[in-house]
Amino acid sequence: MGRENGAIPATTALMDGQFCVGLSSDQIEKLGSSDGVKKVSLRDIGVALSKETLGATTVATTMFIAEKAGIQIFATGGLGGVHRGDSGDVSADLTALGTIPVTVVSAGVKAILDLPRTLEFLESLGVPVLGYETDVFPEFWIRGSNLPISARVDDPLAAAAAISAHWSSGMKSGVVLAAPVPSEDEADPEVINAAINEGLAAAAAQGVTGSGTTPFLLAHIVESTGGASLETNIALVKNNAAVAAKVAVELASLNKR
Repeated sequence: MGRENGAIPATTALMDGQFCVGLSSDQIEKLGSSDGVKKVSLRDIGVALSKETLGATTVATTMFIAEKAGIQIFATGGLGGVHRGDSGDVSADLTALGTIPVTVVSAGVKAILDLPRTLEFLESLGVPVLGYETDVFPEFWIRGSNLPISARVDDPLAAAAAISAHWSSGMKSGVVLAAPVPSEDEADPEVINAAINEGLAAAAAQGVTGSGTTPFLLAHIVESTGGASLETNIALVKNNAAVAAKVAVELASLNKR
């Protein structure tokens, strides 16, 4: 999706005690198939590097690495956010967006989270949430309902211009470019919402908390939807990669002016 749209894809990871940006095919295969791959967030970086842990990077850690590598934009599936309930669990993805000037293209925030509170948190951090060809905030597996965005942009140049102006003004925060899943790949909202509610109940019954909550819920939803949610997930990641590549090309052009 990246090369087809004029950009150079560069997957990130932690390998052999180093940050890696732009993995080879063999490295990607190793990351995807090895046992013991750890999810590395910002707090884990020092320990993971010192132990030469094979690590997959969260959005927050990818932002950290991207800025060091001079990368201004990347694509992911969905952001972390504020968890439902009163646990006070807030993803480091949000605080990273408040302090690291990198744009993240995503299909919104994983819908298992508290979306209104997540958007409020981003607003308090000064993070613009730009809707790509949409007036409402995407809800990961579905295109969105009625949650607000900061502004709408309808093409790669408009997105790049807004992002560039944000940083040129002196702002140091990141930017969320929220791209809804293509309509032909959207999941059935009723099925997804039922699966989420069932998953939340199962997590509570089994005492699943903290960092284990999101993987547990995502696995439950895949099983509950007969794999349909996974197909939607793959489609939205491909779409996000295409959008990110197109905007990256326009950003590079603006940077040369």
